[in-house]
Amino acid sequence: MIPVPFDYTRPSTVEEAVAALGSAEDAKLLAGGQSLLPVLRLRLAAPTVLIDLGAVPGLAGVRVDGDALVIGAMTTHAEVAASDLVREHAPLLAAAAATVGDRQVRHRGTLGGSLAHADPAADLPAVAAALDATYVVQGPAGRRSVPAADFAVDLFTTALDPDEILVEVRLPSTAGWAVHYEKFHRTAQSWAIVGVAAAVRRDNGGIGAARVALTNVGPVPHRARDVETALTGSPATPTAIAEACSRAATGTAPVDDLTASAEYRRELARVLTTRAVCRALGV
Repeated sequence: MIPVPFDYTRPSTVEEAVAALGSAEDAKLLAGGQSLLPVLRLRLAAPTVLIDLGAVPGLAGVRVDGDALVIGAMTTHAEVAASDLVREHAPLLAAAAATVGDRQVRHRGTLGGSLAHADPAADLPAVAAALDATYVVQGPAGRRSVPAADFAVDLFTTALDPDEILVEVRLPSTAGWAVHYEKFHRTAQSWAIVGVAAAVRRDNGGIGAARVALTNVGPVPHRARDVETALTGSPATPTAIAEACSRAATGTAPVDDLTASAEYRRELARVLTTRAVCRALGV
């Protein structure tokens, strides 16, 4: 299909992009376009203005700022996966970014675009939640920070105001943590039916701390706090891990759809969480 007619603008600063976003009755931001372009073609979205962020300097790149890893919103998945800084300070994010879609999607799609789109089946929002990321957004009043736990508020809905743009993501370093991203999908490159982001810190042969978040078990990423609590202080053995991860579906809200039932997703949550933690620790 052909999209409905729309105006197109290509701002050269974040301030210009924010102004364009606030002045239009119904505007959409174009980052990598991997989610937006299909819905435009299907006329599931009909913006009056398309604001292309591709020419805005400073929105891409990776750097370290004090004890935080900072990633620009326009950094592609491929750049995130290949970055030595990301691999050192946020290895879970690097591992998950390498599994997103296919090569074409990873080289066009952006970290910020995926997070702001807030698709419950997307891989990276759950990873950001597990890593206690902070989202830096900019609007007419300047910049503000939003914790990952508060960013996704519902299906395809975030804490962004209509005239705000996600500009960067800040992550506390998890250098030295054991990590793994595990997902189950029907075919290569398809959306995850369930995914699990796990980061575990060893302590004297046991588990000193754990961070676990799940993809596609509800309208927003699910932080598995019960699993984290049960894992912390437990021995790093398959039996202890399986017992702790039996709580993975607690508090989730999966739905029945064409790919899986809610009951099946709950069982996948348990199985994949156990597998992710075991593979992270190599047990």
